[in-house]
Amino acid sequence: MATKFTASQSVEISVPKQPIPIHHYLRQPQRLVYALADNSLIKHISDDVYRLKMRPLSFMSLSIQPTVDMRVWADADGTIYLRSLSCEILGFEYINQRFALNLKGYLSPVSSDNGTMLQGKADLEVQVDIPQPFSLTPKNILEATGNSLLKSVLLTIKQRLLHHLLADYRHWVASHIDNIKESGVSKGLMLSPD
Repeated sequence: MATKFTASQSVEISVPKQPIPIHHYLRQPQRLVYALADNSLIKHISDDVYRLKMRPLSFMSLSIQPTVDMRVWADADGTIYLRSLSCEILGFEYINQRFALNLKGYLSPVSSDNGTMLQGKADLEVQVDIPQPFSLTPKNILEATGNSLLKSVLLTIKQRLLHHLLADYRHWVASHIDNIKESGVSKGLMLSPD
């Protein structure tokens, strides 16, 4: 029985003022990827494509582990976009052949008199042909369970983003300031008379 599950999650993050605006940080979308998940679960495939091995998910009494290839890129304004390209379910060939995942999202800096906010949204949709005996479960129960699972996946991603993105941004700013100071000091040393 083919079933579709969907979930959406919005995020709004207040960005503390830093010497380097967050727009510059966001032009490096790979930093966002590593804020979304543990580094051991991410593999860089090509310029803007990453493979994310999700943690195992329990659905009914099935345990599935999706691996998602996604494209992550930034525009000139610092908005980061994310789109899934393909998905594989490891260790469950029946589901893998009957499973489609569509993830799309964005995170955008919005400036105002009060400072900068990051606003974003992610939409996740899964279509799967549910195998017997699970397909005998009433469709509304299947959908409620699946939608709840997807919502929890997006909520986990949101929590990681809230905790890791600003910390990484602060670290990135500090390292850039240190580099600028070091290069300024070294230039000063080169120019100083013997």
